[in-house]
Amino acid sequence: MLAVFNAFVFVFLWSTGFVVARAIKPYADPNLFLLARFGGTALLFAAAALLARVEWPKGRATVKHLIAGALLQGVYLGAGYWAVAQGMSAGIMALLGALQPLLTAAAAAPLFGERLSGRGWTGMLLGLAGVALVLEPKLAAAPSAVAQGSAGSVPQWLIVGVSILAVGAITAGTLIQKTSLSKADIRSASAVQNIGAAVVVLAFALALGEHRWVASPTLWGSLAWGIVMLSGVSVTLLVWMVRSGDASRATALLFLAPPLAALEGYVGFGETLTVVQVAGFVVALIGVLLARS
Repeated sequence: MLAVFNAFVFVFLWSTGFVVARAIKPYADPNLFLLARFGGTALLFAAAALLARVEWPKGRATVKHLIAGALLQGVYLGAGYWAVAQGMSAGIMALLGALQPLLTAAAAAPLFGERLSGRGWTGMLLGLAGVALVLEPKLAAAPSAVAQGSAGSVPQWLIVGVSILAVGAITAGTLIQKTSLSKADIRSASAVQNIGAAVVVLAFALALGEHRWVASPTLWGSLAWGIVMLSGVSVTLLVWMVRSGDASRATALLFLAPPLAALEGYVGFGETLTVVQVAGFVVALIGVLLARS
């Protein structure tokens, strides 16, 4: 029962990341927002670790945690946001992100001996198909995966490459959690990993000259939600599920994030929710149930 509850909470919170990204767009540059988010979460977990007097990673372990956090959140979100800003369709980017559970399952077999059954792989493919159906309106609205950048100076192959890099980064950052890093206390580990993520998006923000920050209740509310619920609770739940079980079964839940985000967009922003999208949600749900069975 606890596992089901944790899975539900994780999927719901992770899906709200799409809503937060849309909500902050008029008020802050994305990497600047992510810097504040990761920095706030690092402080939150550092305070929890200090109060509990838990052991902190030392030496090489610290470096590994910094790299893990940089990959799991920093590179994934920073590179993904950059690619969308350069003209990558948001729908295509979300669909690429949905490949992460498949990549995780494929890599977990040789690395950790995790092997999905035929039923599990069928579930994975159904999950991906469901995500594609949910994203169908966005995919149909984009005549090509990548539109020409506003300045026309960024090669399309680079934009696509960075998008693929983002998906590879979250896959690697997820799998690293099952190595020796899993022995660390999750509070101190999360503090260090969020610092690693913050360093990456700081580099992105400086390189891109991001500086826009228009204070508003929406921005501060989104930041608080991002610190506590997204980087705090949802990422911690993902790490915990990967540590305590199969990485492929844990990441299969990510197939449900785009469908839930579409539903949240319908409720919160009045976006269209078609019959095809509802069918996609059902297909993705069946896929996740099969992949986790």
